Parts: sequence; structure tokens; C-alpha cells
Amino acid sequence: MSLQAIKFQSSPKVSLSILNQLQVPYQSKYLNIDSIAPFKDVTTFSGYEAIKGMYTRGAPAIMLVGCFAIVVEMDKVLNDESFSHALNYDISNYENFKTRLLERIDELIQSRPTAVNLANGCNQIKSIIADSSITTTSDLYSRILSFSENLYKEDFQSNIDIGNNGLQYIIETLKAENFKGPFSVMTICNTGSLATSGHGTALGIIRHLNQYLSKETTEYPFYFEHTYPCETRPYNQGSRLTAYELQYEKIPFTLITDNMPSFLIDNLNRPENHQNQHILSTLSSNAPLRFIIVGSDRIVKNGDLANKIGTFQLSLISKLYDEIKFIGAAPITTIDYNTESGIDIKIEERPKDELTMVLGAKIENNKFAIDSKTGDVALERVRMAPLDIDVWNPSFDVTPHENIDCIVTEKSYITKDSNGEFHL
Repeated sequence: MSLQAIKFQSSPKVSLSILNQLQVPYQSKYLNIDSIAPFKDVTTFSGYEAIKGMYTRGAPAIMLVGCFAIVVEMDKVLNDESFSHALNYDISNYENFKTRLLERIDELIQSRPTAVNLANGCNQIKSIIADSSITTTSDLYSRILSFSENLYKEDFQSNIDIGNNGLQYIIETLKAENFKGPFSVMTICNTGSLATSGHGTALGIIRHLNQYLSKETTEYPFYFEHTYPCETRPYNQGSRLTAYELQYEKIPFTLITDNMPSFLIDNLNRPENHQNQHILSTLSSNAPLRFIIVGSDRIVKNGDLANKIGTFQLSLISKLYDEIKFIGAAPITTIDYNTESGIDIKIEERPKDELTMVLGAKIENNKFAIDSKTGDVALERVRMAPLDIDVWNPSFDVTPHENIDCIVTEKSYITKDSNGEFHL
């Protein structure tokens, strides 16, 4: 098992590889990225393809892979004349070189339009390109390399700080309510080490809960006991990736499908209303659910939040229960200060086959079967729906700020004012 989603090195040779998350949890295989985007007949595997094809995913990780892909392509262009010629770069003319690089970066941004982190990172690189004090391609390369490496380090530290701030909000909320005993949390999508430089955003908060607020470590009359990750469409990132990370970290959890939360929550929080009391006896934990913690691909100026499809319905459920707080967790790079509300967020739609088919590992004798030719885990694609049917498959939805209790960033946790408004 591996929780390292991105491997980048600048010496002795520049290289970028990513964990192929389409094959997790069956096997840990890395793919080499050597360009920004595909181009005509040039054979490469690009950052654009890695992001568009969801080989890598998670808004912070997408940003980092995109920025490192720019570094990798620049290095190859500056050191391989045939490659630079094939991609239409003119390294003898600095202005023409910059123009071509900007065109390639604009292509890259289109690989994931909903996630603002990628655009934010790329736009910062475009600002470096526009800096008139940089006059050579080698100096430009050095600046973009330094920026990208620092971005990676900053993202990791921001993840730790998000965990700390989320933990503090949860402690203060439960103290204010005089809550006692165990509690559970719910999450959707994957927001951990596989979606970031490491540790995670929403899953980073859950990691902090397990480390500092478990029954064995807490100094308070309440403690974290259990996590409920949703399976998460598309590509079942909750069942494949979040479950993988929770198991790796030994955090207690029970996987549920995306259409189970309301029934689960009502049984945990209102057991007296149900005749079927045996339902609770089948669960690993009966701790009431107090927090729904989600990540985000874009948070706009008023606090509306775009995240994996299914997030909006969880916010609606939380509104029905006064005791459940809905938390959005994301680094500052996820905030889009130029967009007023969620109505203007572009929602990406995924291919139909991602809903009608499933890719999984072949099982023999209760073990992953191995392909005799490649030595890899044997994967099989199976169709689960009739042929030639209409499919609607949005990758994200928008949760209005009215449904959100707290936004956690690396700077602080933010709650709404007396008028119900966030000030980001």
C-alpha cells in the first residue's frame, strides 16, 4: 500500500510520477508524466491526461501535478531539441517561447475546470512568466521550479494546519453544547494523502480526531469513535481510496453507499423513533453522528462550495438535525475570490461509461488474480446497465453557504456572522 500520490525530483534528473489511482486499492503503480498536454503525434503521458482521466485527483494534488508537469515539460524542451521542435517551441526567441508556454498552460487548465486550485497555481506561474525582470529561459525555469517545489511544501503544511483548526472547531463546538461520550463523523469523496501532498483536508481533520480525540487520548468528556465514508460516485472514490486510507491509518470506519446516510443518521441520532432496534446492533459503533466533514474543489466568495456529487444532499440532511454541523475543509488555494456565488461555478460532467460500467480486480480464491503476462493485478471492466441508454453524470454539485456551518482553512476556521454570511 502507498499513500504517496506524487513523486517529483529535480536532481540529478527531473522526473514526475503519480500513483495511478484508477488501480488503487488493487495495486500501487506509478505513471511517469513528461509533458503538459498531448500534442499531435508526440508520444507522451501528460499532466492534462493524468488529470482529465482521473489517474490523479483531488483539487490540491491536481494543482501540484499540473505545476510539476509544467516544470517537466520545460526541462525537456530546454534540453531536447527534437522535443522542443515537435511541440512547436522556439527556444532561440524568449518572447516566442513564453507565448508557446502560456498556450500550453491554458490547455492544462481546461483538464479540470471545476477545481480552482489548478487554475490558481497555473495563473501564479503565468505571473512569473510575465515578470519583466526574468530575461532568459533558464532563469524562468529556475523560478517556476522553485515556485512549484515551495507550493508542494506549503500544501503539506497547510494540511496539518487544517487538521489542527478543524480539531479545534469540533472541540469548541462539543464543549459549548456540554456534549459527553462518543461521537461519529461522516465524509464523502477522497480528501486525504492521495488527494493532496500528504495528510489531507477533510480526511486530515479526521486523522487529527483519531490522533488527539480518541477515547485513549482525549482530555475531554467526549471522544471520537467512528467514521462513515460514503462510496462516492463517480469512480467510487470513497470505497476505493478513502477506505484504503482509513484502513492504512487504522482509523475505525464503516463504508456506506451514497444513498444510506439519512437512514443511518436517523438510527444513530434518533434510535427511539425506530421499531427496528436490531439495526443498531449490526453496526460497529452506535455513537451519534455529530459532524459531516467534506473537502472542496472550489469555494466562492459567499461561501458556496463545489465538491464531489452527493455533497449537497449531505448538507440537506445535516439541516434536519440541529446537532449535526456541516464542515467544508480546504486550503486557501481553493477559494475563488472572483466568483460571487455557486451559480457561476462550471460543473464538469464525466463520461457515461463511468456510471454504466465498473473497473475492478479479478478475484481467485479470495485473492487478487495476477495477469500472467504483465505480473500486475488482473483488472476487468464489467457493464452494469443496458446498452445505449441516456446517462447524466455530473462530477460535482454545489452546496449553498446557508447549509454550511464552518469552513476550515490553514489560516483558521470560519463561521458565519449573525446574518448567516461568511466573510472569506
